[in-house]
Amino acid sequence: MAEPVPITRERIKATEAVIRPYIRRTPLVAADMADFGLPPRPLTFKLEFLQHSGSFKARGAFANLLLRKAPPAGVVAASGGNHGVAVAYAAHRLGVPATIFVPNVASPAKQERIRGHGAQLVIAGSRYADALVASEAHIERTGAMPVHAYDQAETLLGQGSVGMELEQDAPEIDTLLVAVGGGGLIGGIAAWCGRKIRIVAVEPEAAPTLHAALAAGRPVDAPAGGIAADSLAPRRVGELMFPIARENVADVVLVTDDDIHRAQETLWSNLRVVTEPGGAAAFAAVLSGRYKPSSGERVAVLLCGANTTAVRFEG
Repeated sequence: MAEPVPITRERIKATEAVIRPYIRRTPLVAADMADFGLPPRPLTFKLEFLQHSGSFKARGAFANLLLRKAPPAGVVAASGGNHGVAVAYAAHRLGVPATIFVPNVASPAKQERIRGHGAQLVIAGSRYADALVASEAHIERTGAMPVHAYDQAETLLGQGSVGMELEQDAPEIDTLLVAVGGGGLIGGIAAWCGRKIRIVAVEPEAAPTLHAALAAGRPVDAPAGGIAADSLAPRRVGELMFPIARENVADVVLVTDDDIHRAQETLWSNLRVVTEPGGAAAFAAVLSGRYKPSSGERVAVLLCGANTTAVRFEG
């Protein structure tokens, strides 16, 4: 068996150079917590939902397709939705056939975007874990190359470029809040940042995958429900990200579905920013007071996805 690819700053930097022609450098927006009725503190938003395909997932998708050679059967991915959209988009850009498996909780917006990018969409089961099993059977039948949503080295290397951008564009940041599902995003960021900044994981109470893993000392099955089930509710975090998170993630904050919904509404009413539930989860930790910055702490919040039909334009 081949040795696992180490997730290092050097490899993240090299991967970023490969994927740079295909991804956006997403902007930052400076705000103040007082804007949201909280004690005044500087607050920076990283608008990663402006990435191609509507989420950070495009980074890892392009890393996989550019650093690995797809067979004639193409690529296959299991996804709650955003990873599938990203793989479909990357495959379309690079001329590679793609088959995407999603559970029936995947939002209609995400299913529509997957089809729109020309991928074959297969709905399998009620949760991400069901779609993953179905995708593995497809791989056995066809020989297609799997592109794992979070437990693949190239995926983490691509997502780590978010941390690289943030360090370059906002070196003053002390703390970064990141929503966690399977952990590919926070694993890649933590591999880049190490302990240079305080990295705080945010999870729904209904899907506490990293919280459960850290308590058990290893990835374990956790509940997989809640308002963000299509993006933050795999059965467990990835094996590759877990040691990185155990070493470098300072804290895990749990938020309720009501917290997340309020964060979505607040981002829209105050900033005119639309996010899906998973995309607003990190901000929910600040808005709800479940994460309270200390005096002088400079906090950044990653808004990671916006594949939703929550806002419809009329007239």
